[in-house]
Amino acid sequence: MKLTGAEIILECLLREGVDIMFGYPGGAILPTYDTMTKYPQLRHVLVRHEQGAAHMADGYARATGKVGVVIATSGPGATNLVTGIATAMLDSSPIVCITGQVPSAVIGSDAFQETDVTGVTLPVTKHNYLVYNVEELAYTIREAFHIARTGRPGPVLVDIPKDVQTAVTEFVYPEGPIELPGYRPPQRAAEEDIAAALALIESAERPLILAGHGVIMSGAGREVLQFAEMTQTPFALTLLGKGGLPETHPLSLGMMGMHGTGHANLAIQNADLLLAFGMRFDDRVTGNLKTYAPNAKKIHIDIDISEIHKNVRVDVPIVGDLKTVLGQLMPHVKPIEHKAWLGQIRDWMEDADERDIVNRDVGERLFAAHVIHDMWRATGGDAVVVTDVGQHQMWEAQYYPHQRPHTLLTSGGLGTMGFGMPAAIGAALGLGGPNVWAIVGDGGFQMTLPELGTAMQERAPVKIAIINNGFLGMVRQWQEFFYEERYNATPMHNPDFVKLAEAYGIPARRVTRREDVIPAIEWANSITDGPTLIDFVVETHDLVYPMVPAGADLHKMIRRPLPSDTAI
Repeated sequence: MKLTGAEIILECLLREGVDIMFGYPGGAILPTYDTMTKYPQLRHVLVRHEQGAAHMADGYARATGKVGVVIATSGPGATNLVTGIATAMLDSSPIVCITGQVPSAVIGSDAFQETDVTGVTLPVTKHNYLVYNVEELAYTIREAFHIARTGRPGPVLVDIPKDVQTAVTEFVYPEGPIELPGYRPPQRAAEEDIAAALALIESAERPLILAGHGVIMSGAGREVLQFAEMTQTPFALTLLGKGGLPETHPLSLGMMGMHGTGHANLAIQNADLLLAFGMRFDDRVTGNLKTYAPNAKKIHIDIDISEIHKNVRVDVPIVGDLKTVLGQLMPHVKPIEHKAWLGQIRDWMEDADERDIVNRDVGERLFAAHVIHDMWRATGGDAVVVTDVGQHQMWEAQYYPHQRPHTLLTSGGLGTMGFGMPAAIGAALGLGGPNVWAIVGDGGFQMTLPELGTAMQERAPVKIAIINNGFLGMVRQWQEFFYEERYNATPMHNPDFVKLAEAYGIPARRVTRREDVIPAIEWANSITDGPTLIDFVVETHDLVYPMVPAGADLHKMIRRPLPSDTAI
């Protein structure tokens, strides 16, 4: 049958299993928007800014495991996507962005709303395309989805001139496998690498698993946990790895790195074997590379060959899908005990518990840690939590233990303020359930707050918890530690967030006392038709502990003082 390019786009989306798109119309993409009226089975969510569309598609993808889809016009519409695309790229989130482009005949002439978006996004996409021929459009879109979801997932952009959208051709959906020269995501490990890894595992006395985002993306949580229990190997999690393994498990040490637990970081520095499963040795995890895990042999399993030896030289590098590689490894693994090692870790954990602010009487003051810990209690630890970036993000990582994959969605690699609320909207619409919480700071929230309009219009069942401390909190923390308390450009004079929400028709409350935290959360959970908002006004000068200064040795953490000290 003969179809226009716009019809081909939408037909291909249906065949790729797409049910929802996030976008904003404009002249160069208008033929596709007009054609959407023929496809009511494809839900379109009108955002208030294209950055919000990219974050919503990202949140949708992370929550559902499917590819998120973004639609935008040329020029500023396309360039407004860049921050969201870069966020997805660094966190390996599969999204496909379809952008309109000016007509082919005027490309390169600085036409109205023309931008070389494939050039702009080349560094922050897994791949991108400019489609000049309508006959190539269907295969290009199918290829884009294949690249986005396979291997190490990531964002792909397809730029389509306006005349290609209106051109007509015979439509035949390209069936069969996608074959791309040079694109062969690895799956299995070489047998000699399995043997080398087994030799290190059997000889280790102080082993430690570093579980990253790859545990979740490969669906390898069961295999990693089986390995940990059989070999009595404790595990620490990266920020994006949270949820890949149950954090309340006796072998869990919580998050590692700059704001990780003291016992996780001390375990890394004292281990004699690190098993890096689907993680990339990011600088926020390692601290000073010269002193990182100085006595440990290292096994690194990752599907992306570019991550091997990139930051840390390892002894046994294995390129492959983590679930597949562990399937090769596990039949040869024998039960092992590490009683002395686990005893040492318990001592470190007891010290950390003594320092923890949640266990202290702080009088009438409300701390963010209390809010997030009580949210964990009130939700039974079963919510899908989407955070923004800053202090509240680290407190969430410390005080909301996750038990299941895809229940913490956050911007890790790029650290994108403004990610939280739109990504939560995408997750809530994708999951179709009411148990999605956006935990945001007062700073990041205001970067994308117009998406309250999207939440209202779409009746997205998202609960928004603002951790309101009147500062750009993490920047203020660095100013306190390293810039002699010169709080320049970090105090925030905020609007009344409750009134702001009510202006959008969104039910809202303000909480200033700890005794009101759980009742407010229960109130929000009781509302399932549309969004809610709670403004938690918390202690202004609180700090995230521990903290490893940038570039410092991982074990040289700034710790919260013990209770014997009068400081909080």
